[in-house]
Amino acid sequence: MYMHRHGGDVYSEPYEIDFSANINPFGMPQSVKDAAWEGVLSSVNYPDVSCRQLKKKISEKNKIPPEYFIFGNGAAELIFAVVSALKPKKVLVVSPGFAEYEQAARASGCEIEHYFLKEDNQFLLEKSYLESIKEDTDLVFLCNPNNPTGQLIECDFLQQILEKCRACKAFLVLDECFNEFLDQPNQYTMLSKTKEFKNMMILKAFTKIYAMPGLRLGYAICSDRTVIEKMEAMLQPWNVSVPAQMAGNAALDEEACVQMTRAFIGQERIWMKKEMERIGIKTFDSKANYLFFKGPKNLAQYCKKYGILIRDCSNYEGLSNGYYRVAVRRREENEKLISCLEKAVGQ
Repeated sequence: MYMHRHGGDVYSEPYEIDFSANINPFGMPQSVKDAAWEGVLSSVNYPDVSCRQLKKKISEKNKIPPEYFIFGNGAAELIFAVVSALKPKKVLVVSPGFAEYEQAARASGCEIEHYFLKEDNQFLLEKSYLESIKEDTDLVFLCNPNNPTGQLIECDFLQQILEKCRACKAFLVLDECFNEFLDQPNQYTMLSKTKEFKNMMILKAFTKIYAMPGLRLGYAICSDRTVIEKMEAMLQPWNVSVPAQMAGNAALDEEACVQMTRAFIGQERIWMKKEMERIGIKTFDSKANYLFFKGPKNLAQYCKKYGILIRDCSNYEGLSNGYYRVAVRRREENEKLISCLEKAVGQ
């Protein structure tokens, strides 16, 4: 039987509020909706295989050469593509972490090594991680901020990791899909290092910040053209639809929406954490648009009775029953969540 490994499964049961998927609580901007609809009307034509208009615009916005970019049917497709392209023998992943890294590695028959984050250190990546990158490590996956914990890796430490990877001839895939929700996103991105480190690929997505997961649009940035070309050979032609490309193009103009969302999330996350701690829930210090916490067993099932979906994290490697993740949503929705959690804790 298929087991849904992620949040956002809104199709299995009726629900009122979905806290299980970490999407912008304000929804898709109107300009993006309009562009997607225009894309539907234009879908009598095949998509641009090279996403040229989108590539040009995002290249100019980030001041990064267009040849560094590759686009996919969501960032998940690019995770599988990079593993298929590089054909690593040994892959290093952090646990708990995004399941697709390990899934892609297993699909390609790779040996997987886990570095386990410790609860008594707030699930922060420790300096001992450097010792896990060895001469026989081929591919390394990191997520910054981490999913599901929301913890950050400082850029100085990332620099050390990159240098160790380069010394060991390992390739680093750095997932920054939640970077846009951070209070200071520029302090935690390695975009400025893409030219210097050819052994790094940065993953990004339109999914979360622009609330368009159903359209599937992600991209990766790497200065090694050989890697990009190998990945392109692994992708199906026309993998990014016309609506997705046009929506992405419009989304890049929504800077005001991004700034407003970032400011709101920063304040609301603090409020939610205080409320959860007030009712006796151990909540970790996430910096992203979601909170990671410990709660009663079977809490996810309890919340469903009230029409609320939360992410049960028990199927993450390195976690057990009783760990959960919830998205930061709008105040009236968050109040309903807190009320539900308070009832669950008080049972």
